[in-house]
Amino acid sequence: MNRLNEEAREKYFETIFKSLKNKDKNVFLEYFLELHPTDQVELFQQLYKDKRPMFYEYLTPEQFAEIFQGLEVEEQKEVVKELDKTYAASMFNHMQADDIADFLGEIHEPHAKDILNAMEKEEADEVIELMSYPEESAGALMTKEFISIKATDTASEVMDHLRKKGPEAETVYYLYVVDAKDKLVGVVSLRDLIVAQLNETIENLMSTQVVSVESHTDQEEVARLIKDYDLLAAPVVTSTNELIGIVTVDDVMDVLEEEATEDFDDFTAAKGATDVNITSFSAAKRRSPWIIMLMFFGLITAGVIGTFEETLEEIVILAVFIPLIMDSAGNTGTQSLAVMVRSLATGSFERRGLLHTIKREFGTGLMLGLICAVVLMIVIPFLYPEGGVILAGIVGVSIFLTLSVATIIGAVVPVAINKLKLDPAIASGPFITTVNDILGLLIYFSIATALLDYLPR
Repeated sequence: MNRLNEEAREKYFETIFKSLKNKDKNVFLEYFLELHPTDQVELFQQLYKDKRPMFYEYLTPEQFAEIFQGLEVEEQKEVVKELDKTYAASMFNHMQADDIADFLGEIHEPHAKDILNAMEKEEADEVIELMSYPEESAGALMTKEFISIKATDTASEVMDHLRKKGPEAETVYYLYVVDAKDKLVGVVSLRDLIVAQLNETIENLMSTQVVSVESHTDQEEVARLIKDYDLLAAPVVTSTNELIGIVTVDDVMDVLEEEATEDFDDFTAAKGATDVNITSFSAAKRRSPWIIMLMFFGLITAGVIGTFEETLEEIVILAVFIPLIMDSAGNTGTQSLAVMVRSLATGSFERRGLLHTIKREFGTGLMLGLICAVVLMIVIPFLYPEGGVILAGIVGVSIFLTLSVATIIGAVVPVAINKLKLDPAIASGPFITTVNDILGLLIYFSIATALLDYLPR
């Protein structure tokens, strides 16, 4: 099944829709089953609801299972309501255990129990086991459909075993070698197996240097490990090294997308509200705590300006540069925040260390501040000649100090939060921006007040 180009896919879709309209099951199956699974999911999503019953009638539960796995959770919830209970139970029996666990974790418990009770006991037990692990852990992410072999097996025996069990496995590119107690002792790649002599034992083919993760390892750490070692899958073991599952690269891609979305939510102070499928009320409810908190921080900013009210009354032109100071401080701090959070996420922070990263960001802040200060000290006397060189100097020095301090705050705050075992991304852009606004204004007005007597009225 190859992924079709846009033009070919549209023609295929048109033929399939026409076969549904004409109730031609043979033509439907001939064309639909030739599609790539991704295209099958896309076609199903384009169906009108009144055509779906025919879709379920023509496809077996096993065939529809792959389509169901490709749908979003909200779509899956709607589809389950449309399925016959027997059909649904059979479909779940043919799905990967980790995909079922993900779906059941998103629906109400009584309904989840009904689905598990309708499934075959062996399949249901695997799902229950996966759901018992902590959320966002390797155990919750892993699949139970993997191939394990013995060190005493020959290459020929393993190939025969693959022909029987391979279709049920999530991946066959890695074959994990276990001892009599199911403890992980080695790994053999499919390539090594294919090129080996048929009578060669696995013990002579396997590598004993196996990269594995424990079941309670955080999913982000699992994703980083698979990326660093360029793996297609990583075995999951217990504390006693018993092999219990594998995490595949496709699941890791979902984790990376999920983690990136979470970080983006935190950066924008809109945690959980970036999903366009939720209602306006839900989005407002999730955003409001941050907005209210930042509103109170805004009152602090207003208080800082109020403290220097006399300075502003004497030299009104100082008010012109308040947005410039605030925006520059906030933007620079947010950039440093993004650099530090990314460094923590990729592990480069641990390799380089705190001092190196902070020195780099502080050096960046100094250079940015110097560049901006020079530009402003040249431009301001032309734009505001009534302020003179002194005004240009006040704004220039203020922006230099503000940007230098803003980079330090943007770099240090996420590190401090990370030390508290929290996600550093919660040091969100709006939060860092507001803090730097306050400090920037304090620096600006403090310098202006100190040099007030030298400013022309």
